[in-house]
Amino acid sequence: MPISLVPAALRYAEQVARSGSIQRAAKDLNVAASAINRQILQLEEALGVALFERIPKGMRATPAGDVMITLARRWRADERRAAAELREVRGVSQGHVRLAAMDSHVNGILPALIAELETRYPRISLDVEVMSTDAAVAALISGEADIAAVFNLSPHRDIHVRWTVELPFGCVVAPDHPLAQRPSVSLQEVVAFPLALQSRALMIRRYLEARHGWLFADNRKILETNSLQLAKILAREGSHVTLTSELDAAPELVAGTLVFRPVRDSSAEPQSASIAIDGRKPLTRVGRVVAELLEGLITTVLADARGS
Repeated sequence: MPISLVPAALRYAEQVARSGSIQRAAKDLNVAASAINRQILQLEEALGVALFERIPKGMRATPAGDVMITLARRWRADERRAAAELREVRGVSQGHVRLAAMDSHVNGILPALIAELETRYPRISLDVEVMSTDAAVAALISGEADIAAVFNLSPHRDIHVRWTVELPFGCVVAPDHPLAQRPSVSLQEVVAFPLALQSRALMIRRYLEARHGWLFADNRKILETNSLQLAKILAREGSHVTLTSELDAAPELVAGTLVFRPVRDSSAEPQSASIAIDGRKPLTRVGRVVAELLEGLITTVLADARGS
């Protein structure tokens, strides 16, 4: 839309919160600082509350400011959605989709998604942010993401799960690792070897600590990292075992550089991969296109990994 339907005062307030000061916001928006300051002052007067604290290094949103900034971001998201729907009414298959995805999707799934869009839907543009499940949920709720492809999503009243698939809990090891010779493993067998575990920012680590806290006792040899790629490299080299899912290691499973072995302990709960959206608003047509492509790609990648 050439003209924004979001009031200027809200747009300016959001940019000030994002930039940290009126001067930086003015530069980012190419608008006079005096105009931004005037709009914010008028909005504060109309609402009867201060939206920002004036601090030596700039501006910091107050609790009331956070409320209005959240409103501004939701309105901007609604505005983008309305623009996409208007294009659909005109029969134009184009638009922009913001996707929150996991680190494991970078190898295989996301490149395939981008290639598919370029081939079949060249007028759909994509913005991809790699983040944790918690951050992806927050991005959906704030309107900063349209779709989230996440692992181990907990129920949330504002989140609608469009699609989900269950993933057995297990580990990946090098093909010549002793555990690779067994059809399944126990956690007791796994901890006999050095572990490369993902950091506490990820759901799988919190699951392990909550359900299998003994793994972290007795000064076991554990490497902790927020890089799934590093954990898989260490597993490929044969020096470590990584507790994860088939989807995390799908490219390596297909290539034969890693093998997956399910954990047979009765207490080991399956993991999940989900495609989720903000349940408070409908997904645009272009959003549905991206979501459906993602669902198909993940299904195909899993089938290839399990058939390897």
